[in-house]
Amino acid sequence: MFTAIDHLVIVVPELEAAIRDYAAAGFNVVRGGRHNIGTHNALIAFADDSYLELIAFQNPVAGHPWYRALEKGGGIVDFCMQTDDLEADVEAMRQAGVAMGVPSRMTRERPDGYRLSWVLAITGSPFNGLIPFLIRDETPRAERVPRERSHRNGITGIRSLTIAVEDPWATSAPYMRVLGRSAAPIQRSELDGAGARMMIGPHAVDLIAPNTAEGPLVDWIRVRGQSPYGATLAGRANAHLDAALLWHARLLVSESREARSWKAE
Repeated sequence: MFTAIDHLVIVVPELEAAIRDYAAAGFNVVRGGRHNIGTHNALIAFADDSYLELIAFQNPVAGHPWYRALEKGGGIVDFCMQTDDLEADVEAMRQAGVAMGVPSRMTRERPDGYRLSWVLAITGSPFNGLIPFLIRDETPRAERVPRERSHRNGITGIRSLTIAVEDPWATSAPYMRVLGRSAAPIQRSELDGAGARMMIGPHAVDLIAPNTAEGPLVDWIRVRGQSPYGATLAGRANAHLDAALLWHARLLVSESREARSWKAE
């Protein structure tokens, strides 16, 4: 079963510049190292045990869904879910009609030389970014996730992820199959949208469709396709993130799960 959001993936064109900007936005950013697939990353870990992953390609990979998203502006492009039984959840999603790849091993070498390894089950097209990919650690998760979890901006975790979709209830079917419970209807007036909310551990995943033929979600889907739109982070009421420093990732801070306003790019 899904147990919590493991991390959100934010793709950027240049990692060192993104590290500088996110640090300027008040985050404690830790360099993660290099993957065996030609990417490198930096991590922003939170007190709720989730994290943001800033990831960049060292060379162009034209067919990769994250690289295609980068060509359209980058930002939040995907998300990873913790699971207590990866194989069972993969099978449940396949039975719900989701294309899931064969679980495969990945590695990352940290700057200190420690070699991390884990198993990923990745969603195939057209489910990338709509349905999470899944992870099972081989090395201890405590080694994969930075221990530095205090941030100058006061952010403590992820509250919710908003995904722009055309049909929230069809998209929620794989979630409901894995979790064994129904989604809750939700209105998102600030987006002129409505849809389905799935609570997964401490985190909410909102699948939101436009209410009308115009509006921010309509524009987003037209340009980006159905995909992650933004995330609400947990923090103090007066916390503020400078959107100019976030490399097109829509990140808001709220004491509740609801986003108060989304700044247009």
